[in-house]
Amino acid sequence: MIKNITNTIKYIGVDDTDIDLFESQYLVPNGVSYNSYLILDEKVAVMDTVDLRKCDEWLDNLDKALEGRTPDYLVVQHLEPDHAGSVAKVLARYPKMQVVASDKAVKMMPQFFFDVDLEGRINGVKEGDTLALGSHTLHFAMAPMVHWPEVMVTYESSEKVLFSADGFGKFGALSCNEEWADEARRYYINICGKYGAPVQALLKKAAQLDIAIICPLHGPVLTENLGYYIGLYDTWSRYEPEEEGVVVAYASIHGNTAEVARTFADMLRAKSSMKVVVYDLSRSDMAKVIEDAYRYSRLVVAAASYDSDVFPPMHDFLYHLSIKGFSKRRIGIIENGSWAPTAGRAMRAIIDKFKDVTVVENVVTVMSRLKPSDMPALEALADKMLE
Repeated sequence: MIKNITNTIKYIGVDDTDIDLFESQYLVPNGVSYNSYLILDEKVAVMDTVDLRKCDEWLDNLDKALEGRTPDYLVVQHLEPDHAGSVAKVLARYPKMQVVASDKAVKMMPQFFFDVDLEGRINGVKEGDTLALGSHTLHFAMAPMVHWPEVMVTYESSEKVLFSADGFGKFGALSCNEEWADEARRYYINICGKYGAPVQALLKKAAQLDIAIICPLHGPVLTENLGYYIGLYDTWSRYEPEEEGVVVAYASIHGNTAEVARTFADMLRAKSSMKVVVYDLSRSDMAKVIEDAYRYSRLVVAAASYDSDVFPPMHDFLYHLSIKGFSKRRIGIIENGSWAPTAGRAMRAIIDKFKDVTVVENVVTVMSRLKPSDMPALEALADKMLE
């Protein structure tokens, strides 16, 4: 796909609608795009490559967009294989092309391209360095841990374009017309969620720039209402909830804990107009549950005891939250057990490692099945969760 971003900057990326799992773990029912851009000036610069899966299609796009010209520079903003996977092939096709990357990326490149002769072809840049192409000037800003240590972003000052690497990206091929926020949120929180502080640092750099267009490495080019997208990134990277609401996530073996969780969710809905969403952790897309746990202000976890611990789908969910930096939420706990309930203790041991969360002390213990005698404790927990 070739599209004009401006008169001199072209989109030359590709859609991947054959992929089932992004990074071998995230469901992408609408595929994903691998974005690459071409800047045509006195000197010609290619901004990133694409996953090797789609290299041939991308090279065709590049050749057509060049219209007989030869690229002078390949700017590598991020070495992850979905963006740098075609570096070796494009360097072989254009033997005079020079690589521009962060100093950290230069050091890492031999790990990926040990079989490519980069001698005399690779140029390291640091914060504040520039590259003049003619009327266009590229300004490089380092963005370590957004979400790898070698990442940088590039600002083109004449047309006010920010090439934002993985920032402001989303799941979903460009051929799929869908609302931006849901898949951008799921992408950000699951890919970059751990790295809120580095994202905040990058946002502060971006605030000093006059940006008219954002060109990410996944998802659509952003050209309007940029404050909306930047505002969401600010909220996400500060770990603040977007909305008041409750996620009820349960892990049930035979359906009894599921009944407790659904009954509790109905209690919440009866007591408040607040949004309540319920997830079965054994069957739901984990990345979607993580997304909504970040989206809403409150979380209730309900799980069966299992092998003197907690039913594994719940352990997996809480582990994912922990590695993504989950914080600044109110959390309630419901456990189920038939002879020695252990789920509450096991969940609390993980939750206590979260930063800046408020755990409601009214832990509800259900023995085997929900009974009328359990209702007052559930009611009390519901009231506490809605405070």
